[in-house]
Amino acid sequence: MNVKFSIKFIAASAAAVMALSLAGCSGGNMDDSSSSSAKASGDTITIGTVTTNSGTAAAYGEAEVKGFELAVSEINAKGGINGKKVKLESMDDKGDATEASNAYNKLVGDNNVLAVAGPTISATTAAVAPLADQSKLVTIAPAATSDSIETGNYLFRTCFKDSYQGEVAARFAAENLKVKKVAVLYGTGDPYSSGVGEAFAKAAEKLGLEVVDKESSSSADDTEYSAQLQKIQASGAELLYAPYYYSVAGPYIIPQARSVGFDGYVMGPDGYDGLKLTGDKAQYNKTYYTTHYSADDNTNSKVQDFIKSYKSKNNAEPNTFAALGYDTIYMIKQAIEKAGKNATREDVRNAVAGMTFDGVTGKFTMDKSGSPTKSVIVLEMKDGKPVYNTTVQPK
Repeated sequence: MNVKFSIKFIAASAAAVMALSLAGCSGGNMDDSSSSSAKASGDTITIGTVTTNSGTAAAYGEAEVKGFELAVSEINAKGGINGKKVKLESMDDKGDATEASNAYNKLVGDNNVLAVAGPTISATTAAVAPLADQSKLVTIAPAATSDSIETGNYLFRTCFKDSYQGEVAARFAAENLKVKKVAVLYGTGDPYSSGVGEAFAKAAEKLGLEVVDKESSSSADDTEYSAQLQKIQASGAELLYAPYYYSVAGPYIIPQARSVGFDGYVMGPDGYDGLKLTGDKAQYNKTYYTTHYSADDNTNSKVQDFIKSYKSKNNAEPNTFAALGYDTIYMIKQAIEKAGKNATREDVRNAVAGMTFDGVTGKFTMDKSGSPTKSVIVLEMKDGKPVYNTTVQPK
């Protein structure tokens, strides 16, 4: 994957962003009646997008946009939605909460916009969430995984939540790797790391696994973990669950675990995508991580069709963000088709709520909180390369 994958980017600031948005972002007082009554009219359906196309996280938003555009081109080539062509009205939030709110409010004010795809990252999504409820405009965030986002009644996700992948990882450890004793290491100062770590530990205990040690670091971007790893090695753990980012787990945690003599399994969340490697690649063997999509998934015919179509249009390999963006547009398509030719924003929202969807990033049913209960991909590191291992289906 060319783009380094870390969709929890700035997740630690999500709570602060929420406070900012509630305090009053530009254009915050909208006429609910005019917004919710907007409906499909004429011969075109407009889908708004808010993505991070500039700034530090630009690569993420750019990939989502390519996924959006591919889906729209396919849909229009097959006659559109309910016989109407689809167009995108795209906004760049620059990875900034205020910019995201302003961009979103512009889309709210355009009565031709029937739904919104985005924002890209958790912090900007947290800013938009209360505005979605206020304006009654259905909004689907492709990749904002943070549990701290208050989704309300109008914000939905294409991705699974952080806590969900912790639970799935515990199931994989128990059912696939057949381990009995596990240890957890996470950063207490990072909501992503601590949230996924606690979810894994709780689920592991429910499954009958023994959590023999729980260690922590003060942040999720330290470079020295030997002291904690020595304790984990002495605990007799067969598997270490270490929910950190690719830039920490790759060069620091895994090599240091091997250097203190830990030769068991290492497992992590989607933050391991794009794992930075150092030294002997063999030390990364027996490392697994959960994610949303794999180009090597031959169990899902939609994946191979998507890759072929994406490469034809972009002359490049798609990544997870592109896949999530692609699915997001098809989710909106399915909802608008169900809502009918004269669908209003409220009709589309009702069609998204509780929907069942089968896409490139898995099959799912939308839960009551607006998040999908979906299949999760597990990748295994072999000689320095991530290889598809299995797909864990929801229970």
